[in-house]
Amino acid sequence: MFTLEWIKCEQGRWCGLERVTLTGVYTEGVYVIWHAGNPARTVRVGQGNIADRLGRHRLDNEIMHYRLSGTLLVTWAAVSAQYRDGIERYLAETLHPLVGDAFPQTAPIGVNLPWAA
Repeated sequence: MFTLEWIKCEQGRWCGLERVTLTGVYTEGVYVIWHAGNPARTVRVGQGNIADRLGRHRLDNEIMHYRLSGTLLVTWAAVSAQYRDGIERYLAETLHPLVGDAFPQTAPIGVNLPWAA
């Protein structure tokens, strides 16, 4: 299992998808978007250029619709290109995102989840 360093924003809190400043984010890796409803649910997992992908997701009505269920939160972790497909596959199989159904056809690579202690 890989141990990822999941990013948090100010004061150690999770980043709000709509509020996080993406300028200056040059990370390539994997990300998780979820809503803080009751119960909280994973909305989307993905990979790539984090600033680009999150910027696009902010414009995606299917994703942004879930803000009605609770604040949309996001975290990401830097991951080398050779491991991204497997990690994204693991996140999708483990977290069952509400949006997205075409995940890499590769063996999953286990990682610590953002909420794990």
